[in-house]
Amino acid sequence: MNFPDYFADADSNFKEAKYVIFGVPFGKTSSFRFGSNLAPKEIRQASWNFETYDLRSKTDIVNIKIHDYGDLPVDNLNSLKNITNLSKKILDENKFPIAIGGEHSITPFIIKSLPKDISIISLDAHMDFRKIYENNVNSHACVLRRISEVTKIQNIALLGVRSVEKEEFDDANRLGLFYRDVFTIKKKGILDILKETKKHIGDNRIYLTFDIDVIDPAFAPGTSTPEPFGLTTFEVLEIFDFFSKQIIGFDVVEVCPKYDHGQTALLAAKFIRYLIGVTNDNKL
Repeated sequence: MNFPDYFADADSNFKEAKYVIFGVPFGKTSSFRFGSNLAPKEIRQASWNFETYDLRSKTDIVNIKIHDYGDLPVDNLNSLKNITNLSKKILDENKFPIAIGGEHSITPFIIKSLPKDISIISLDAHMDFRKIYENNVNSHACVLRRISEVTKIQNIALLGVRSVEKEEFDDANRLGLFYRDVFTIKKKGILDILKETKKHIGDNRIYLTFDIDVIDPAFAPGTSTPEPFGLTTFEVLEIFDFFSKQIIGFDVVEVCPKYDHGQTALLAAKFIRYLIGVTNDNKL
C-alpha cells in the first residue's frame, strides 16, 4: 500500500511551520552498500505507521506545525550547495531544519548554514575524520573533518564511534576532537558520558547529526556501512532526551532500505517524530 509522499502529519505550509523536513537523496560517495538515496522515500512511507501521540514525550504531533519541503535535486557534488541554501533559508525564518539523507556527506553542507557558535553532536559508528577518501574530500568518510573546517573542532562531540583508520585516529587525538567510543560508553554508562559531553559543549545550541549506523545492526541492519557492537535504540533515546532543550537542527543519514525489511526506515521515522516532540518548546 502506498501512502502520501510526504512525511506523516507534516501538512502545514512553509510559512506557518516550525519544523521543515526535507529529503536529500544523495548517495554518490557510498563505498560498501549502495542505495541510501532511496531512504527519504522509504522513511516518509514508514512515518505513516505511527500514532500521533507519543507516550514517552507526552506530546501529540498533530498539534505541531510541520512542513515537508520534498526532496532537493542533488544529482552530483556540485548540486550539494542546494542543501546549504535551503537550510539557511529555514534558519533565517527561525524554523527547525530536519534533513533526511542520503549519506552522511550531506551534513557539512548543512553546517555551513549554521551560526558559528553552534555545537555539533555526531552520533556515528565511524570517526569520519579522514582528510580524503577514494580521491574525494567530500566523501562520507570525511564528514567530521570537513565540519571541523567550518566550525571550531572544540564545538564538536562524537558519540558511539567504534571504527577508525589509524591516521584519522591519530589526527583526531592530535587536534583535540572530543569523542567517546562505544566501549567507554558501555563501561561508564550512557548518563556519565552525557554529563561529560555536556561539560564539553556547555549550554550552546546544538545541531544533531544522526548516522543510523551508530545503532547496533541487530536493531538497524539497513544501513550503508554496518558496524557491530553498537548503541541500543534506548541509549539513543537517552541522548535525545538529555540534549533536547538545546537542539535546533537535525539530520538522519545512512539508512539503506535495500538491506532489511523496512525496520531501519521505521526506526528513523520514529526518531524524527520523537525528536520533534521533545524539542517543540525550544526557542530557535
